[in-house]
Amino acid sequence: MDSAVLRHRRQQGQRGTSCFIIDTRQPGFARGKTEPKLGIRASATCELMFDSYRAPVAMRLGEEGRRLQDRPDHLDGGRIGISAQPIAISQAANAASVAYAKERHAFGQAIAEFQAIQFTLADMATKIEAAQLLALNAAQLKDRHERFSREASMAKVFASEAAMWVTTKAIQVHGGIGYSKELPIERYFRDAKITEIYEGTSEIQRLVIARHILA
Repeated sequence: MDSAVLRHRRQQGQRGTSCFIIDTRQPGFARGKTEPKLGIRASATCELMFDSYRAPVAMRLGEEGRRLQDRPDHLDGGRIGISAQPIAISQAANAASVAYAKERHAFGQAIAEFQAIQFTLADMATKIEAAQLLALNAAQLKDRHERFSREASMAKVFASEAAMWVTTKAIQVHGGIGYSKELPIERYFRDAKITEIYEGTSEIQRLVIARHILA
């Protein structure tokens, strides 16, 4: 490669990175250890290792020196999709909690009759509804080809943090059995946590939202 081209790429830093579709059958590629994750264990995550791997230019994705992240709608669109994940987790935890509250009896009545449980279930349902509306709003803006970066971040941060709150309360509603692996409640709790981290942490979402507000 021409030295001037190399020098230009070094000056660009990560901005000069190109994207490639990798053929894992080619020599030089290997999979590393599978990570023992807290949650979403059904989805394997492992290291990707490259040793003198050569990718032909035909496998390049997009333009030279243009990262996938540089596409304005790439991360924003992904955040809408990720916001649907914690919503689904919350819905499952909420449905299990409602059913359990109706069938579990204490002090001579179903625990669903206690106001503390009713308030918790009401707050769970409200947060889920709000998360759904935020995600739908962002998705509709995207479908209309309008700007949706702020709305996508709002949907993602709210839905993910709501899922952590909902699944925590779901364990509380279930009591001791909610902490056991006999029921899927603890799994919902573990699976919800990653949604606050990937596709941009909650802190990043708040930065995006703030920049739009202050622009």
